[in-house]
This record gives sequence, structure tokens and C-alpha cells, in this order.
Amino acid sequence: MFGRVLGVTLTQVLRSIALLLLPTSFIALFAWATAGSATGNTGDPLRAALWIWLSAHQLPFSLALPPVNAAGYLSYLPLGALVFPILAIRNGIARTIGRLDHDTSLIPLARTMFAVIYSAIGALFAIFSSTSAVKPVWYLAPLFFLPLTLVSGATVGRRLIFGQAILYSSRIIAFLLGISSIIFGINIFAHLSTVKNLTTVLEPGLLGGSLLLLLNILYLPNAVVATLGYFSGAGFAVGSGSMISPWSFHLNSIPAFPLLGALPSGTFHFALLGIVIVILSGALLAVWTVALNTKILMQSLTASVLIIALIGYAGSGALITDAMSAVGVSPWKFTLSVGGELIIGALLALYIPRIGKR
Repeated sequence: MFGRVLGVTLTQVLRSIALLLLPTSFIALFAWATAGSATGNTGDPLRAALWIWLSAHQLPFSLALPPVNAAGYLSYLPLGALVFPILAIRNGIARTIGRLDHDTSLIPLARTMFAVIYSAIGALFAIFSSTSAVKPVWYLAPLFFLPLTLVSGATVGRRLIFGQAILYSSRIIAFLLGISSIIFGINIFAHLSTVKNLTTVLEPGLLGGSLLLLLNILYLPNAVVATLGYFSGAGFAVGSGSMISPWSFHLNSIPAFPLLGALPSGTFHFALLGIVIVILSGALLAVWTVALNTKILMQSLTASVLIIALIGYAGSGALITDAMSAVGVSPWKFTLSVGGELIIGALLALYIPRIGKR
């Protein structure tokens, strides 16, 4: 039994990896053939493909920047890229379950084995693709690969019945992120000339322009998280010592990245009205759950804070240089502001009617 599960699972893990790694390798090879490299080593595009694959799983990189080998760190990675490994993992798990004839006694073992093998291969890729200048942090691979693989695999092969607390809290967070997406989209169109100027400065060419467009699309979720941080009052950073919020604006310099054309140019206190929206969302959560019981409301608020903390961590990090060592939202400020405002809204919705009755 164990040997059968191992054989089927290993095959599908390799297939899932290949689903994403092969097209990535083609893109890296094509870019290398077009632009060339300083060394002319054909191993360069293969390592680049592995780095892209690892970064899609949000694994951070330790860098030694030329020409003086200055220390750098890359952990602010595009959240949109997570879609590709999630789809590949789900496809692999689904095929694994099919090859095991949907035997319910083998599926839990297959899920676990898939996650362990996938994570181990990810760590090996990180080790073997390391160079003196670029070193994926291989020992963090289990922290990023295992949860991603287990959660993605858990949604395949059965109908997940989410607890009511998770269901309502995820709806509220999705609602807030949806509003933030609309606001960010409007802001992009309002600053379209700035976005165009930043693109022109880069002069990416046809191939570079296509890759730049893809990179901007993949970074859109990061921008949405930063937008929610801004309108919740927590703000966000674009570089060390910077702070962009409705009541504080400190910005030194920015990378020539088109999405950054949507940055505000100063303090805008009217944006603090966004806090009201977050508070009203907390009140809406209370209205949804209080009809059930107060326990569900408390569980929903706890789940909301945990989800917000995870989003805040994912939406923060370092971007290569010391000058960009702090990019995105501050995890603790983001969690404190959005989570605290949701709790305030829920408490107001819960107790104001009682005060009115008195």
C-alpha cells in the first residue's frame, strides 16, 4: 500500500512541478537568448527558471549585490504568482486521487506525502540553484511550501465544509479587499500619465515590456493590500524610513515601477473616511453572526484578525537593497488597524441597540 501511494504521489509531484517549471524555463531561455548574459553560461537561464519557480512560492532570497557584493534581501514577492503553483498543486492532487481510485483510506496519506515530497524538492532546488550572488533561503522552504501545498491539496477531492466563523470572516476580508481593488483601479486611471512616464523611463522594449506588464499584473494583489493599509490608517512603506498614510507622508525615492505611479503625492486626510468603511464592515460581520450566537461572532472576529495578520505578513518585505528594506504594509500596524476597526464596528453593532432599548 505504502509503495503504491509513494509511486503515484512522486509521479504527480514531478508532473506538478513540470507544469510550471517548463514554461518558466522557456521564458528564461528566450530572454537569455535575446538579451544574453555577462558570462555566456547556458546554466544561467536554468537557474533563473528555478529562481522564478521558487519566488512564485514566496521563498525569500539572500543577495550579494555587485560590484562590491553589498548585502541585499528579496522577500517582497508578487502575491499574484501564487495562483500558478496553487493550480499546479491542485491538479497534481486531483490526479493522485484519481490514480488511487478515490480510495478514502489512502487519500490522507497521499496528501501528506505529496506535501512533504513537494517541499523537499523545493528545498533541493533552492540549494542547487544558489550562486555567490543569489541564494534562495533554502531552510525556510518548509515554512512556505508545506502550508501552501497542504491547504491547496485540502480543497481537492472532497467538498470542504468551512466553519461558519471562517466563512463569515473570509467574506468580510474579501469585501474589504474588493473595495480596495476598485479604489486602486480608479487611482491608476487617475494617474495614467505618471504610470506611462515610469514605463517610458525603463525603455523595456517589446520582450521586456511584455515581461514588465506580467510582473505588474502579478504585483497587483500587493498593491491592493497596501491600498487597504492606507485607507485603514496604518499606511505603507516604499523604502526604508518612508511612510505613506493619510496623515503622514515621507517618501525619499521610488523604483521606476509603473504601479508606483498611483502613489499619493502628499497627505490626504479625507482618506481617513476609509476607517469608517472598515468599522461598518465589522458591524456587518456582527449583523451576520449575532443572529446565530455571540460565540460565532467572537470566533469570526478571531479568524478575521488571523487572516489579516497573514495578509499583512504576505504584503510586506524587502526589495533587494537597503534603501528598499521596508516595502508594503507593516504587519503589526496593518493587523492592529484593520483588526481593531473590525472589532470596534462589531462591538458598536452589538451594544448600541442594547443602549437604545434602555
